[in-house]
Amino acid sequence: MEDESLSTIIFLVDIGWQDVTKLTKDGRTRSLADQLYRSLGSICANIAEGYSRGTSRDRARFYEYALGSARESRGWYFQGKYILGQDLTSHRLQLLTQIILLLLAMVPQQRGRVLYENALDYGTKNDEKTLGELENMLGLPDDIPLP
Repeated sequence: MEDESLSTIIFLVDIGWQDVTKLTKDGRTRSLADQLYRSLGSICANIAEGYSRGTSRDRARFYEYALGSARESRGWYFQGKYILGQDLTSHRLQLLTQIILLLLAMVPQQRGRVLYENALDYGTKNDEKTLGELENMLGLPDDIPLP
């Protein structure tokens, strides 16, 4: 693993602390904050655990756990977008997507088979979709006030 890639993961976990702190201040997102904190920490923990394993098969297993945690974290960030804001959420989703792509490359190196990322639209580019467009895609009722 390249130092730059590991730095990206450590950076995300570090700034995730601030995001979790912001999410815990709103009662509606306290449990989400806990899950996000755990899943971000799990990315680092599983990569470290896998890196210390002696066989390719063991390394691949822990890198796959890290991949699952990265995908989980992306989902939690997406759910917290109304508290965290669109720009911050978009940035975190982009970082997580980079980490996911890195892990998708690392696992086959260890396991000897190809993994892939399904194309999911999390609105990670500011010009892709507005929150209103995303709400319309999800079919949310118009008469519910949002923060």
